[in-house]
Amino acid sequence: MIPQNPVFRSPDQAGAASTAELPLASDQLIIVPMRNFVLFPGVVMPVTVSRPHSVAAAQEAVRHSLPIGILMQRDPQTETPSAIDLHRTGTIANVLRYVTGPDGVHHIIAQGEQRFRVIEFIREEPYFVARIARIEEPNLSTSAIEARFINLQGQAVEALQLLPQAPPELVAAIQNAGSPTALADLVAAYMDLGTDEKQEILETLDITARIDKLSRLLAHRIEVLRLSHEIREQTTAALNERQREAVLREQLAAIQRQLGDSDSGKAQEIADLNAAVTKAGMPAEVEAAARKEIRRLERMPEAAAEYGMTRNYLDWLIEMPWALPDEKPIDITEARRILDADHFGLDKIKQRIVEFLAVRKLAPNGKAPILCFVGPPGVGKTSLGQSIARAMDRKFVRVSLGGVHDEAEIRGHRRTYIGALPGTIIQNIRKAGTRNCVMMLDEIDKLGSGIQGDPSSALLEVLDPEQNGTFRDNYLAVPFDLSRVVFIATANMLDTVPGPLRDRMEIISLAGYTEGEKLQIATRYLVARQLAANGLTTDQVTLDDGVLSAIIHGYTREAGVRSLEREIGRLLRHSAVSIAEGSAATVTIGVDDVVAVLGQPRFESEVAMRTSMPGVATGLAWTPVGGEILFIEATRSAGKGGLLLTGQLGDVMKESAQAALSLVKNRAAALGIDPDIFGRIDLHVHVPAGATPKDGPSAGVAMFMALTSLLTGRTVRNDTAMTGEISLRGLVMPVGGIKEKVVAAVAAGITRVMLPARNRRDWDDIPEDARNRLEFVWLDRAEDAVAAGLEAD
Repeated sequence: MIPQNPVFRSPDQAGAASTAELPLASDQLIIVPMRNFVLFPGVVMPVTVSRPHSVAAAQEAVRHSLPIGILMQRDPQTETPSAIDLHRTGTIANVLRYVTGPDGVHHIIAQGEQRFRVIEFIREEPYFVARIARIEEPNLSTSAIEARFINLQGQAVEALQLLPQAPPELVAAIQNAGSPTALADLVAAYMDLGTDEKQEILETLDITARIDKLSRLLAHRIEVLRLSHEIREQTTAALNERQREAVLREQLAAIQRQLGDSDSGKAQEIADLNAAVTKAGMPAEVEAAARKEIRRLERMPEAAAEYGMTRNYLDWLIEMPWALPDEKPIDITEARRILDADHFGLDKIKQRIVEFLAVRKLAPNGKAPILCFVGPPGVGKTSLGQSIARAMDRKFVRVSLGGVHDEAEIRGHRRTYIGALPGTIIQNIRKAGTRNCVMMLDEIDKLGSGIQGDPSSALLEVLDPEQNGTFRDNYLAVPFDLSRVVFIATANMLDTVPGPLRDRMEIISLAGYTEGEKLQIATRYLVARQLAANGLTTDQVTLDDGVLSAIIHGYTREAGVRSLEREIGRLLRHSAVSIAEGSAATVTIGVDDVVAVLGQPRFESEVAMRTSMPGVATGLAWTPVGGEILFIEATRSAGKGGLLLTGQLGDVMKESAQAALSLVKNRAAALGIDPDIFGRIDLHVHVPAGATPKDGPSAGVAMFMALTSLLTGRTVRNDTAMTGEISLRGLVMPVGGIKEKVVAAVAAGITRVMLPARNRRDWDDIPEDARNRLEFVWLDRAEDAVAAGLEAD
């Protein structure tokens, strides 16, 4: 009798058994666990072993000329299986050959001999050894088994014949199978079955049931193979039919040419293409390439797959604006009028644009610089490009580069790819219909890069006046002159623009607008634009004085005016409902109506946030969307001289705080601070808005003032904001973003700013309105900040 469930020995028994010396007893067998592999008796298969247990088992069997037992794991994902992870029925196999590959993987050629069932596992280390019971195959020969044998043999031969490349040796082996058990095991071994199904067949000991299972699986497989065979024959027939049609078309064309009766429709198409090439005014090199493609198209049958691709390529060549149109003279006076009409303020920016236009007028064939407008969102970068196009009386096209991460978006795809197209530069030139257009490369700082290449590198040729005269798009594969295109780029920040690309452009910075400038822009442009957008007129809706100021103060906090325009639109849409319903013919919007329509103010005054207590200083910060004010808070507690920094500060800002504390310690006596106090307290410096990352050295002065205020008990003046890097020698170092920071101070209600003395060079960049409303204190040393920023005792 063969036990249905194996018996497992205790660890002590297993340890005792593991000391037994080889060779093993006749009912003991070395076990090799396998993943997703089932070996059948009478079948020779290559087996790969790589796990230490399996390698040790195979080497031990080869060393003592012993058979091995092949058992499949229940879960192939188990890396180190135990006894309970293995099936109980397997195949005894002889190792015919053992080879170790150069990669350290071991290969054996195993010949299945007989089924076996595990009675108990004797040991698991260093490899599995089990006591087994061999399963003898009964040699039955009944008419029912004989009939099943013949049917299975026929099914197996039929399945092999349906395969595209059936090995003849396997067909002969099936036809020469000597017994039903041998045939069943051979078919199961080579049949396309899952490993679980093969294991189930291996465990089926009754030969009748085993053959019936295989016959059912094989019948399904034959049906699938028959359908696949029919589909393959239909596909081959269709291909042959198309090839035959193509040959007949070529023969017909040849006969027509001999008879002088060519296809008049195609001949007319070729003639039209040649005429279009002549009219396009292409350079000689481009015209030669186009004529060559036309000759290829003429010889090509219309049914050919490449016919449409070639025709599409010729259409692109013909429709490109190769000829340079007549240059229209630039009227500098008109240009000034257009810039002033389209934009309020920005005097220095408009002056630089006028200079740019003047040079283009005097030297139309010269290499003009590439302008790059850098500034926060909503300050008018894109509209400046449109104004330049109007002033030059040229077509304007905008190329959005935000999120572009494929070089082919700039240079195009080669024609070998299905659906290939030129890059976005050539596409927009064709859209403009002229090669002296104004092209705006918007959001150039948002370019990405990936496995498809680096688009910013492709732009190097486009934006280099020395190279873009022979720009070669991958799709067109011929040079195109971009030197007459006026390129203008925009960006919110320069940090993400690669150095070589930045070097090819002239940077023009646009800072945020002051409150007065926003009020003027809203009055002159935004209200009228939103009235038109909402179908209203100035006779129907009137805004009282103070409405726009209330929106600017309570509902926007930005460097530009986009949010301001949206809030004005909301206010006007509410009035449009009353007029559309007929409940009112005219609407007057007052300051009190702003809260009723827009809700409670979303931004409170920064002045109200300040507190007059020691340890708080107001700093100025720069962000990609404009300047901001931030508060530096310091407090102390009993301790041992530690410094805690919070508020999501970057490494540079943390170092600024440490430098500020070191300077306070160094100047303690001069500041009236007890030097011994630092060893008895812990200091905590916090920058509110803790969810926002902050970094940079420009908060050094503010941190020094907050610590000094805390330790001296003197408050920092609450009408004063400051910026500047501080050194250990007490020097106040210059910082960037002065214009944006000063504008932010004005917007927050600050009346006094302390700036590094070495930033006096930025005085001309500060808006005149801000210069008139603020008191400026220039700092050379930290002592200057203490004298000007702390309240008197």
